[in-house]
Amino acid sequence: MTDDLQRLRAGELAGARRLRIAADLDTFPREIFDLADTLEVLDLSGNRLSTLPDDLHRLHRLRVFFASSNRFTELPAALGRCPQLEMVGFKANRIAHVPAEALPARLRWLILTDNDLAELPAELGARPRLQKLMLAGNRLTALPDLRHCQALELLRLAANRFQALPAWLAELPTLSWLAIGGNAFNAAVEEAARGGRASTAIGWSTLQMGELLGEGASGRIHAGVLGTGASAQAVAVKLFKGEVTSDGWPLTEMAASLAAGTHPRLIPVLGRLQGHPGGTQGLVMARIAPHYRTLAGPPSFDSCTRDVYPADLQLTVEVALRIAADVASALAHLHARGLVHGDLYAHNLLWRPDAPAGEAAALLGDFGAAAFAPEGEMGEVLRRMDVRAFGVLLSELLAHAAGPDAQDQTGAEAARICARACMHAEAARRPTAADLVAATARWAAISPAAAGTARSPSA
Repeated sequence: MTDDLQRLRAGELAGARRLRIAADLDTFPREIFDLADTLEVLDLSGNRLSTLPDDLHRLHRLRVFFASSNRFTELPAALGRCPQLEMVGFKANRIAHVPAEALPARLRWLILTDNDLAELPAELGARPRLQKLMLAGNRLTALPDLRHCQALELLRLAANRFQALPAWLAELPTLSWLAIGGNAFNAAVEEAARGGRASTAIGWSTLQMGELLGEGASGRIHAGVLGTGASAQAVAVKLFKGEVTSDGWPLTEMAASLAAGTHPRLIPVLGRLQGHPGGTQGLVMARIAPHYRTLAGPPSFDSCTRDVYPADLQLTVEVALRIAADVASALAHLHARGLVHGDLYAHNLLWRPDAPAGEAAALLGDFGAAAFAPEGEMGEVLRRMDVRAFGVLLSELLAHAAGPDAQDQTGAEAARICARACMHAEAARRPTAADLVAATARWAAISPAAAGTARSPSA
């Protein structure tokens, strides 16, 4: 029994707004209703629950409900009767059915990653506040028509069974972050990228593994040394967990990382790991100097689809525009190689405020949502979604920037105009990533070569 459950039953949590209980529960604790007048966030993840009480709506202030890693086979209808419920998370259950009545009227954020869904109800398309929809790791071959979900900005469809993407995706005016890897329509090209001649294999025996540097949804990153003696190189080794993540399959991330090739504004991938004693898949990457740091934190409950920047972050206009130039350059390179990033966010950027001229002020990484774009018009639509994400990022950079002179302000105003163009409601009217390379070079008063121009697919 967790401390919170003990304290709840002892009446010690009166007035609580947030509650998390992971105590091997198989029934919903009725004592939670004692918090009905204050409780806003309830997390019951990591239990053995398969049902919820029909009177869940008594929690009339509840905004966020998590029940990931339980035993639900159906999204409970009781959720739909909760008057303030906006965020619903049921990742890693066994859900095969979503009744229409289970969808709250105020639904803004729905997480059904890693379940057993083959279809979703048409009523999902009648939730106009829907902003974030996470469906990776299911059995979906189609979606209900969501073209009326005009606020939808983030959509995860990776690791499903789509033969093609719905054409109406092009009609969603704010969709910016889309994960599509690991589906039937791009499975062959992913497999080729993982095993092709261009994917350098690095033997486990040539590595000396060091301390854990960090851990994300798809894997753990360790410090390492490649080779010995004078040729030894400091590296970072990412060992994939092999589980489906919110962005899709780790093997899709590996395929996209290898296909991206080299570019001075991407975190360098040296090759794929071969010969791990446990058969673990992995990537070997260059070790980034410690003076680079993450630009922002990922979105919060409240921000939903927007990164959370340090409260005291203040950039000069010059640095903000240099970061934008570096990101535009990396994005154009990916698009030229047939890839879309799908997760172009500040939290996936490493940056340094004091980068010398010609060196990277920012490096783009994290290919967890990256994918091979389909051929034709839909591929172009997906590239313009990346461009919209760039527009959001650029607006955020400018919001944290202040310039001491008129030249800086002129560049900032040009960047604001471009950010608005990137976020145009019609995808076809947004600039291309190649357009952004030229524009950012002008703002930052650097040449396209210094900004790192887009390279051909053979680069």
